[in-house]
Amino acid sequence: MKARVFVTLKPGVLDPQGKAIHHALTGLGFEGVDDVRAGRMIELELADGTSDDDIDAMCRKLLANTVIENYRIEAV
Repeated sequence: MKARVFVTLKPGVLDPQGKAIHHALTGLGFEGVDDVRAGRMIELELADGTSDDDIDAMCRKLLANTVIENYRIEAV
């Protein structure tokens, strides 16, 4: 079983990586990009029967800093 975890910064949290990407896109001549927020995707290969609660616990305890990040789990 596979699951993907998408981790993004919460609204209002400064995103220096997103700002750097935005600046680079503008420097390359790409207009019309108003803002960039960077995140990450973590793909997990899980044993059959791994519960949704276990995956959620993995996110809360290790994969995401829930103080400043949101996460979304997607079954693949």
